[in-house]
This record gives sequence, structure tokens and C-alpha cells, in this order.
Amino acid sequence: MAIRRKKRPYRGRIKREDPHKINGYIIAQQVRVVGEGIEPGVYVISRALEMAEEQELDLVEIAPKAAPPVCRIIDYKKFLYEQKKKQKEIKAKAQKIVIKEIRFGPNTDEHDYNFKLKHAERFLKDGAKVKAFVFFKGRTIMFKEKGKILLLKMAQEMEDIATVEQMPKMEGKRMIMFLAAKKKK
Repeated sequence: MAIRRKKRPYRGRIKREDPHKINGYIIAQQVRVVGEGIEPGVYVISRALEMAEEQELDLVEIAPKAAPPVCRIIDYKKFLYEQKKKQKEIKAKAQKIVIKEIRFGPNTDEHDYNFKLKHAERFLKDGAKVKAFVFFKGRTIMFKEKGKILLLKMAQEMEDIATVEQMPKMEGKRMIMFLAAKKKK
């Protein structure tokens, strides 16, 4: 018979440690203090805490590895808010790469090929990368050369708007090629 373990009770939300040491949690004996309306300098921790208290702000350790550690007198909650806001802006500005897939068979007709070629052009103009692949099903694996010719033909027809990032290569039952839009000069 298996031994059952008791589940631990849920004790609420787990608190994450703050990324900075604040006020009484600063261990150093002397700190370099900076901030608005304060003459920068090295102070004893008790004096630095008094200066922060006089302005009704927090003493926050910004650079703990410096000698002596650098502390800033600021409103800590406002500081955290501004940091989160900056991180969001950076994340929003980061480019997200979208990969669109276009699937061919080794015996794709000319009309279907042209139809899919137009889609690939539109995807590239929208800024996405294109993953074109030929899927070999069953006995069509014998037509590897047809698949390669099809992908190379596509690359050649799109050379004015796209660059080939990866030449056609087999991966399992697929022959894959990657295209990216050419950079505008």
C-alpha cells in the first residue's frame, strides 16, 4: 500500500525580495549619497537615513558593489513604477519576428504556385519571414529534385524583394527554405 503524503496548506502569495535594499536594510557603515537637492558625498549610514527622513523619502541602495555603496534619496514606489514603465517601452519597441509558412507539394501546379508566391510576397512586404517548404507524402519522396527545383525557382523569382536565409534542405519528410525581406537602403 502506498504512503500518502499530506499536501502543504497554501500560505498565500509568496513575497519576492525587493531588488534594492531600502532604508534600514542597508548594511554598509558608510554610503555615497546622491539625489535631488542633496550635496553628493560620503556619509555615515545614520546621517544618510536622517537626510532621507527629513525629505520624507526613502534611502535606496542603487550600486551595492561600489566602494562605498551608492544610495539615492528618492520615492521608492515611484522609482519602481518608472522602472516598470521603461521596461514596458523597451519591450514594445523590440521587434517581434513573425514567420509565415507556405506549403507546397512536389507536384504543385503552376496556378497554385503563383497563388502561393503572391502570398509570400505579401508576407515579406508586411515584414514577416517566410518558411517555404515542400512536404513529401508517401511515395512522393522519390521527387526530391522536383521539390528542390520548386523552392529554388521561388527564390529566384523573389530575389528583388527577398534574400534566402537558408537554402533548401531536407528535414524529415520536408524540404525547407527560409526567406527574409531585403533591407531598404
